[in-house]
Amino acid sequence: MTEFKEIEQILASQGTTTDQISLFSDLYYQFLKQKKEPLDWDKISTPADESIIPYESLETVDSVHTKGLLEQLAVCRLNGGLGTSMGCVGPKSAIEVRNNQTFLDLIVTQINTINQKYGVNVPLILMNSFNTDQDTNKIIRKYDDEVLIHTFKQNEFNRLRKDSWLPLSAKKYGASTKYPPGHGDFYNSIGRSGILDSLIEQGKKYMYIANADNLGASVDFKILHYLDRSNTDFIMEVTEKTRADVKGGTLVRTDKQTLKLLEFAQVPEEYREEFKSIKKFKIFNTNNIWINLVALRNKLDSKSLVLDVFENFKQVNRLPVVQLETAIGGGINCFKNSKAIQVPRIRFLPVKTTNDLLLIQSNLFILDGGVLKRNQSRHFENLPLIRLGEFYRTIDDYKKRISMIPDILELDHLTVVGDVYFGKKTKLCGNVILVCERGELHIPDQSFLENKVMTGNIRIGEL
Repeated sequence: MTEFKEIEQILASQGTTTDQISLFSDLYYQFLKQKKEPLDWDKISTPADESIIPYESLETVDSVHTKGLLEQLAVCRLNGGLGTSMGCVGPKSAIEVRNNQTFLDLIVTQINTINQKYGVNVPLILMNSFNTDQDTNKIIRKYDDEVLIHTFKQNEFNRLRKDSWLPLSAKKYGASTKYPPGHGDFYNSIGRSGILDSLIEQGKKYMYIANADNLGASVDFKILHYLDRSNTDFIMEVTEKTRADVKGGTLVRTDKQTLKLLEFAQVPEEYREEFKSIKKFKIFNTNNIWINLVALRNKLDSKSLVLDVFENFKQVNRLPVVQLETAIGGGINCFKNSKAIQVPRIRFLPVKTTNDLLLIQSNLFILDGGVLKRNQSRHFENLPLIRLGEFYRTIDDYKKRISMIPDILELDHLTVVGDVYFGKKTKLCGNVILVCERGELHIPDQSFLENKVMTGNIRIGEL
């Protein structure tokens, strides 16, 4: 590994501030320390069932007590991502996802609905990255009359070459030299922004944190009540792991008998298939986090909030690079009396691809006060498995081929291969596989496909 002094000299010559160099050195040295103490897989075990609190066991809360708790609450959404994975430019949270509303529209509606119903003033905090900060601060002006919004920007660090572990040349690679170091950067960034101190001065005691693209995330009064009465400083929401979540971070118990977040990137290669097992590791982290703000301030002041650092490998102009990152859920073993609550799957509805977009735009869900809720008319607990294929990679591709969202209330599995177009008022049930080997496959309006396999090149009217 490269000595940090050499890294520091290059960063300074490229105009990196002393403050940013100091923060990056902390990250780098923590990573080196972990390298000397590698993960002992034999000492990793799944948490005991009794250590994970079932959501169903939580007490309900009356409206008077709820109002008092909400007066002490702030909400933060992690808003650093771009929409590039779905072919969009700018903040991902600005993408229209449901009823012509964006992620941000729905988030603001959630907070505004709570504030009006209970007569409180829950503020919304957005953690932006350098990629999203400028655009987001322009967008949120339209909410001035709805919700009090504060923003802060997470740190930006330099990517390192994988071959030498030296910083990329800013002269050669420009803006591509920089990266946001994961959502674990939340802790230091909000502490340094002044927002944390301001919230505490206003009497705010708790914060609910979630990804901006998780449409299942919302303020839950039962969890907030548990956080308050249990003298807990940190709660992670976990949910049942499925085959779609095999690379998601999971909770494990170490030889020290503490709960610990284990990310896929931290697992030695020879154990990664075992990590993916849904039999051994049955839950995963939703990144819905509840935290005591005063406890966070104390941890930052005492410099005792130390997170695991992991490598995220990328490429810049075909050059392999390394990003050192942390995860916000890594705080679970840093706070007093941390807990994990197993919540229903409905609280984890991220939109990463157009496959996810079809699910959340469909009649599987209804929208209530900015929150997606299950349509009770679906009689199956699990959501359908959707695979739309390469012709649906971007949102523009998706909109071009789906003129109206199909009825998928009774769908189990949909696979689309090739250039397939859906007509209006179509209904899909059971297992549907559509394969277009050449040309285009057009599904006529009002088609009903149940346990159907179609292949070839079919035009409108040929079904």
